Amino acid sequence: MALRSVHFILTYMCNFECDHCFLSCGPTCQGTFSLNQVDAVLKDLEGLKTVDSVGFEGGEPFLFHPLLNQSVKLAAGYGFKTSIQTNSYWATNESDAILWLEPLHQAGLSLLEVSDDSFHHGDADESPAQRALAAAQILGLNTREISILKPSVCGAGDQEKGQPIYRGGPKLRGRAVETLVDGMPLVSWKKMVKCPYEDLRNPKRVHIDSFGTVHLCQGLSMGNLWEVPLSDLFRAYDPDNHPICGPILRGGPAQLANEYGLDHEEAYVDACHMCSRACKALMHRFPEYLGPRQVYGL
Repeated sequence: MALRSVHFILTYMCNFECDHCFLSCGPTCQGTFSLNQVDAVLKDLEGLKTVDSVGFEGGEPFLFHPLLNQSVKLAAGYGFKTSIQTNSYWATNESDAILWLEPLHQAGLSLLEVSDDSFHHGDADESPAQRALAAAQILGLNTREISILKPSVCGAGDQEKGQPIYRGGPKLRGRAVETLVDGMPLVSWKKMVKCPYEDLRNPKRVHIDSFGTVHLCQGLSMGNLWEVPLSDLFRAYDPDNHPICGPILRGGPAQLANEYGLDHEEAYVDACHMCSRACKALMHRFPEYLGPRQVYGL
């Protein structure tokens, strides 16, 4: 098991409050890293020897531009490849966008990832994301667009009895569980027998926040890195005996509900939908492994 990438949730604060946000971020959310905290984590990662890239995201990391800039500079100084994910609200025009990006380019930013979809910018012909991409290209920055489609329903193909199935862009975690499931076709809870997205047994990537949460999946934690260094947490990680990951690995969200005797619906949109509901119901029993609460909209 070798951790390859760590993503800093630099802040949970965001100027947007998107329906699909799997961290339930918004303008009033708490939790922003300090530069000293970023440096402490980077030093720990350097000692781990397996991590080669770090990302900075949110929330919206550009809301704390000086912190973002210095964090990228620190990470590049340690030898890590660096990336940023942003909604590009700051790209009001191309020339001003260059002013925002040039310090990051000089700091050693490896990749700029911009969200450009209807969740973030509606159906505008020219989005801030497009202006950010144009500015980044002028500077010679590597870029990538992130476009998340709205949930849709399509024919079943090989599904039983020709039932329609959910085709997502967004994963049904965080705020999406409350805002994007209405009207979607449902599948029996008994079919939710595995996690289709995260490698909980051998995670190669984790997200971390300023509270110390080490997210294996949004809202599902390995532990707290302010209590135990990330390098030690990772070496000691035992997925089969983890109170949440263990049941999921044995039989998905359905097994998680069974092992803890949870009340549940008869059907869900997909495994993420059921897992999110189950984890929220278990937060009071396992607060050290499920949270922070605001990720679940609490």
